[in-house]
Amino acid sequence: MVDAGQLPSRRSLVAGALAAGGLAALGRTTAFGAPSDRAASPRVLVATNEPWGTYHVRPLLPEIVRRGWDVRQLVPDLSQIAPDETVPVVTLDDDPDADLLVVTGATDWPADCVATFGRRVPLVATSLAYLNATEASRARELRDRLRLVTSSSPAEGRAFAAHLGTRRRVRVVGSPQTDTLPVPAPEPDTVLVLTSVTYPDQTGGAAPGTQLLLDAAAALEAAGKHILVGLHPREDPSLWSRYEISPVASLQASARAEAAIGIPGTVFPLIVAAGVPVVGCVDPALEIPEYLLRVCSSTITAASAAVQAVASAELPDAETLADVVGPVGGSSARLLDAWNLAARPRSVPAGASPLTL
Repeated sequence: MVDAGQLPSRRSLVAGALAAGGLAALGRTTAFGAPSDRAASPRVLVATNEPWGTYHVRPLLPEIVRRGWDVRQLVPDLSQIAPDETVPVVTLDDDPDADLLVVTGATDWPADCVATFGRRVPLVATSLAYLNATEASRARELRDRLRLVTSSSPAEGRAFAAHLGTRRRVRVVGSPQTDTLPVPAPEPDTVLVLTSVTYPDQTGGAAPGTQLLLDAAAALEAAGKHILVGLHPREDPSLWSRYEISPVASLQASARAEAAIGIPGTVFPLIVAAGVPVVGCVDPALEIPEYLLRVCSSTITAASAAVQAVASAELPDAETLADVVGPVGGSSARLLDAWNLAARPRSVPAGASPLTL
């Protein structure tokens, strides 16, 4: 594995690869105009695949607040919303008004919201977390109404299009979480362990592989590594209490790590964007899109392979980075610009179709 002193150059490698692919679009707005060109701010409702999963919308808050937009997340009720939640939420019973409905997939909760609003509100599909490249059973209820489809990267876009059962163009805007990548400050022999969710709950399902990851963490600790755990927002922290649990989100925690290991998920391309190579722990029952495996330096199916896999971990090649990570910097602005255009198609320049934004 590259030693800790070389980590900043690894970040430079990622930036260089993305720039070569035309994807390091720091601060760039869409081709249809800067924020100052907008009409009145649209009222936006967001329905996520995990009905109470406000952590998917939270990275957008700084840009939402900067613009003074009214963006609220639709939730079934307030039973799973913490008192200190920063994402504004609303229920269907509140009968909220909106200029745009954004869904993050064609699972039951977003589809129910679409059915409630009917055709009176423009509809956008935005990928904020990975979905398998298999058409959802309720995709047909959404796809003919979609004004716009967005994703974080080309690879994620292909999987998202398959989930929606559409062949239409997907606009790649990048991940809002990469707008503020951490400054590398690697600590010797520190490995970031990226958990998934062990037990399903009302908000969402779980991914297999926790025991494999626990055993891998134990093997790494026995080999002299310091284990820093980056918890999924819905993971049970008691499972990882023997280790240091990061008080900050996994992406920010990656600044301290020489390498990362975990159950492949949405966070993997983000960690790689920060210049940290990742090793995937893959349970035979795990079902994920192939691009999340491509971003891994290697994958393991046995804990005994963890020490060597981490020691030899490397970042993906430039082509994989460009395809899987997507544009870095300015992603929140690009996404909200795209939503604004979809909500107000009359603002689209002459000759451009709202369906091809």
